[in-house]
Amino acid sequence: MEYCTFTEPQQGFSYEEQLAFALATERAGFDGFFRSDHYMRMGSGDPLPGPTDAWTTLAGLARETRRIRLGTLVSSATHRVPAVLAIQVAQVDDMSGGRIELGLGTGWFDAEHQAYGIPFPAKRFGILEEQLAVVTGLWATPVGETFDFTGEHYTLVGAPALPKPRQKHVPVIIGGNGPRRTPELAARFATEFNIGFRPEPEIADAFARVRAACERIGRDPDTLKLSVALPTIAAPDEQTLRRRAEATGRPLDQFRDGTNICGGADEITAKVDRLVSLGAQRIYFQTVDMRDLEQTAYLGEEVLPGLPR
Repeated sequence: MEYCTFTEPQQGFSYEEQLAFALATERAGFDGFFRSDHYMRMGSGDPLPGPTDAWTTLAGLARETRRIRLGTLVSSATHRVPAVLAIQVAQVDDMSGGRIELGLGTGWFDAEHQAYGIPFPAKRFGILEEQLAVVTGLWATPVGETFDFTGEHYTLVGAPALPKPRQKHVPVIIGGNGPRRTPELAARFATEFNIGFRPEPEIADAFARVRAACERIGRDPDTLKLSVALPTIAAPDEQTLRRRAEATGRPLDQFRDGTNICGGADEITAKVDRLVSLGAQRIYFQTVDMRDLEQTAYLGEEVLPGLPR
């Protein structure tokens, strides 16, 4: 089992605050730090300091952390040209000593695309499929050879396919609750399939669909890591839980609906045990308030030691 933090810096957090959170994640004993890839805040609130670019941020964290895995959950295929993305990820992987993971999805936040003049076509699965083929194809091309690709959305001719990542295979994360195309893409391209923000019966169904998609193409389903990402608030008492819920802009009752990770060490352990029984091999604790480093420390000191490994 692996346990990671996952957060949303577009909600108003500077690079220095993300660095402090990532270092707290490392001290607490987590296996990784993952962030969203958005350019605009969601909902109301203080707009400052403004957005930070995911891969620029991860490049900095790659040099300032030592152990934890780093990545996106997930980057939007609409934000970057795939060949440039392949270069960015390979470079940051080298900067980290081989600790980078790429989460890639279709993108969904129409408002940020309008705000920044980023095209947002109605049909995006074809774009995602071609981006996955281009990025993984560039990385897999032997040194000294070139990479060509002809698709509906992208054409590459004689791409040098450099630089190479430090890792032989950068983990690729694909996630979502789609019934057909998402599992198919995960079976073809992913190292890890992630399902987020869903109740346990839907998590079980999503895991079953992606394992079946692997079997249909002759891939051993056990070669695909299964993971879950859920909003999290953790504290040993109700008063602190309520305060931490309010800091996210949501009442505590919403965290108590059975879907999220909420409570003290015993409650969180029970929730994780159920997710493991469904097949989860990695869990992302989504903690939105990045300034609350005490919560990260509590998770590390009181919760992680009692979780399955």
